[in-house]
Amino acid sequence: MEEPKYGKDTVVQHAGGNDIDTGEVVDDNHGLKRHLSNRKVQLIAIGGSIGTAMFVSIGSALNEGGPASLFLSYTLYACVLALVSNAMAEMAIYMPVSASFIRHASVWVDDAWGFMAGWNFFFYESILIPFEISALNLILKFWRDDIPVGAVCAACIVSYGLINVAAVRYYGEAEFWLSWGKLLLMGIVFAFTFVTMVGGNPHHDSYGFRYWKTPGAFAEYLSTGSMGRWEGFLGSLWAASFAIVGPEYMAMVAGEAKLPRITLKRAFKSIYIRFGVFFIGGALCVGIVIPYNDPTLESVLGSSTGAASPYVIAMQNLGVTGLPHLVNALLFTSIFSAGNAYTYCASRTLHGLAIDGHAPKFLAKCTRNGVPLYCLSIVMVFPFLSLLQLSSGAYVVLTWLTNIVTAGGIIDYIVICVNYIFFYRACMAQGVNRRELPYYGYFQPWSTVFALCFEVCVVVCYGYAAFLPGHWSISDFFTHYAMVFLGILTFFGWKIIKRTKFVKPHEADLVWDRPAIERYELTTLDRDIGFWNEMLAMVRIRRKKFDNEENRQ
Repeated sequence: MEEPKYGKDTVVQHAGGNDIDTGEVVDDNHGLKRHLSNRKVQLIAIGGSIGTAMFVSIGSALNEGGPASLFLSYTLYACVLALVSNAMAEMAIYMPVSASFIRHASVWVDDAWGFMAGWNFFFYESILIPFEISALNLILKFWRDDIPVGAVCAACIVSYGLINVAAVRYYGEAEFWLSWGKLLLMGIVFAFTFVTMVGGNPHHDSYGFRYWKTPGAFAEYLSTGSMGRWEGFLGSLWAASFAIVGPEYMAMVAGEAKLPRITLKRAFKSIYIRFGVFFIGGALCVGIVIPYNDPTLESVLGSSTGAASPYVIAMQNLGVTGLPHLVNALLFTSIFSAGNAYTYCASRTLHGLAIDGHAPKFLAKCTRNGVPLYCLSIVMVFPFLSLLQLSSGAYVVLTWLTNIVTAGGIIDYIVICVNYIFFYRACMAQGVNRRELPYYGYFQPWSTVFALCFEVCVVVCYGYAAFLPGHWSISDFFTHYAMVFLGILTFFGWKIIKRTKFVKPHEADLVWDRPAIERYELTTLDRDIGFWNEMLAMVRIRRKKFDNEENRQ
């Protein structure tokens, strides 16, 4: 049988049969359902990873490095992560399996590498859930200081559980609408920056790039002089490594996306736009609207009171009324959405671990709606860590969690880069023409090698401040390197116990789930109608339902 060719002109066909009458998945997807349509995946790609780091934690990066360091570090890291995304796209679109890059690691690199990658990503995602809940409590203090912290934590835990226990289509629907709120928030931030900097504010002050001159473009951090400014840049770079994310989340939805090779290709392309517009543009804006030594900003960074977002502080400084309340409300929905996304990713990661034998087999079981219920039950234990705020305060807990998970995120990108290098070597050894794959990544493998070296340097140097004279702290050292030690222990522990070996290029399984995926593509009733056509179809369906309800009444 002739091997199928891939390209932009690929036509998806279907065959008759009782198993496809509903348009559901017909391949062995380990109980998961391909319910995430193009419009949902596109919005998850744009808004799924925009949350606390972009709107709240970015204030700390500005305070440490100044506006120029913030802008340069975010630009640099966005470019590096674009290289990682280029590698991830080629693998995920070619082999869109559940828990994508984690299972790629097991099949194409080493079973121990996949074991380490899976548990690292699971803990990374799980710890981010209480991080977002802590951030919610922080921004709620903009309105009132007496809102019960425990009540907010409980409400978030229940909400995340209810949304994720439903079918994945409902999770996708929730993220679709919440992501529109993030896009609106980014639009407000950009418009506010431009209008006010040219004089459109209550003070009629055309401040422009004033704060780049006074107090200055570069802040001193930890030390003074040139060394202090360099350390300020590094502080901003570490913040960028926490804030700028994306390819791993697209990889996680690969197993539940409709027409994954078409849908994911478009979604991965939108990631580059997000890197350029949202992350780099956001870093530029925050350095324009507020000085790095703003008293209110510094007071927020040292406590759990006041407005948490530097944008809200800037609006208050300019005497803008009404808008800070709208922005803070959108911040609430944005951060809530991020926590919801982490709950989803953590449960799917644990499900993927169970499929590959890296977790108890019972965790691979799913409900009829395709929800890994046992995995979700375990994940829902982690949000209770947010209750630490009751004794330590929201900002303190936020700092702890940020330091712990940042290294975990960097390890994810190291895993993706190593996966791609092994995948590339296997393609070369087995005579696979990469230009015939559904997605072809340019500048390979050297762009991935560069990204790998860069990420290794970041994860090694991330907690260097703990080793400086007068700055040593056991707690700081532990929170910065806990995930690194966990990665080392899980990799070598599994390798020794199971006696695993690295996969040789000519032995790598490049066929794997291709027959099942291609059978799904050839038999599904799903059609690629494009993002805007799908949006119009959704409006028509809702209008029809509304008309039918009116007729019944």
